[in-house]
Amino acid sequence: MSSVDVPTLSEFEEAAAGLAPVIERTPIQQSQHLSDLLGEKVVLKLENLQRTGSFKVRGATHRLSRLTAEERERGVVAASAGNHAQGVALAARQLGIPATIYMPLGVPVPKLLATRGYGAEVVLEGDAVDVGLRLAAEHAEREGAVLIHPFDHRDIVVGQGTLGLELMEQVPDLETIVLGIGGGGLIAGVAAAAKAKARAMAAGREVHIIGVQAENAAAYPISLEAGEPTQVTTRPTIADGIMVNRPGDVPFALIRDLVDEVVTVSDDDIARALLALLERAKQVVEPAGAVGVAAIMAGKIRAHGTTGVVLSGGNIDPLLMQRVVTHGLAAAGRYLTVHIPLPDRPGQLVQVSELLAQAGANVIEVMHTRHGQGMQISEVVLQISVETRGEEHRQLVLESLRSGGFRPEVVLE
Repeated sequence: MSSVDVPTLSEFEEAAAGLAPVIERTPIQQSQHLSDLLGEKVVLKLENLQRTGSFKVRGATHRLSRLTAEERERGVVAASAGNHAQGVALAARQLGIPATIYMPLGVPVPKLLATRGYGAEVVLEGDAVDVGLRLAAEHAEREGAVLIHPFDHRDIVVGQGTLGLELMEQVPDLETIVLGIGGGGLIAGVAAAAKAKARAMAAGREVHIIGVQAENAAAYPISLEAGEPTQVTTRPTIADGIMVNRPGDVPFALIRDLVDEVVTVSDDDIARALLALLERAKQVVEPAGAVGVAAIMAGKIRAHGTTGVVLSGGNIDPLLMQRVVTHGLAAAGRYLTVHIPLPDRPGQLVQVSELLAQAGANVIEVMHTRHGQGMQISEVVLQISVETRGEEHRQLVLESLRSGGFRPEVVLE
């Protein structure tokens, strides 16, 4: 195995000092709910409250600050669906560097407006970030601009690692850090910084680092098994911020040597975590930023002392938030939508309503229609959404409807 150029503690400390005028020292919040689930003290690192709404501004600012005067004059170019775009745009504005950002056509409007608001020139092209990365590389070659990769550069890793340094200073007894993995820049930096800081605090002390990926975009488990960055085919996931099909070469080498464990979570797990963060922690978090919480709630994490979970970003489109909350409620057994075919005669809706009332289900929404594919002339369809109190109550509601002679079909949220 080849040696790895691991950044030193002094490098992280110097980077943190340089970032201090630009970034926020984001707060820590203890979570009793997650502590009860894990059986150890759990604290949340609220990087969703960072400037630009995510950790990305750390790496972007550090990377741009190390450009030469000649490189700054040429300007920078990047590609991102949101968080890296905003981080580069803000860093470029702070340092007076012209910035061009390639963003996909379907980028959420809030992220587009925020990136433009920081002064970057935005080019909307392509339908995915990998297309944007190719276009950004072509732009750099054509225009002479410096390409700012979202994760595959040592300066990016060092900048992101300042989060780990902060976390160790804020929670001196920390034994485990849980955070998401996309390309790997954040966890590589945090692992190197946290482990170096722990050893500086006490000889022989170690910190357990656990990475979490969305199961539909999990390149790291396969790559770590293969011993090299390996491209995988991704499937759609609500955690689009970490949907990367190949690890970065620079972070992979660090992760291979410094990260203790990588687990995966489903979209249902992530939706439940987002709902719990809203209800219990009062934190707005994007799906990619909630995967660490999802892993604890799904029982994927074993207790290793005081545990810090990084909420890495909070840039979620309000429309997606609405859908995710509904999905999270359904995944938690607290929201149920059913289609019920009914004979077209008076009193059927009343009977359904009485059964739901007897079962203690609160009706949220009702749609009653005579029009639909495959319906008989003498049929209507009732679509009804109700609030339930958990999976056991959800099943009770369904059984109540069936015992009343109805055939409810669950609509997957």
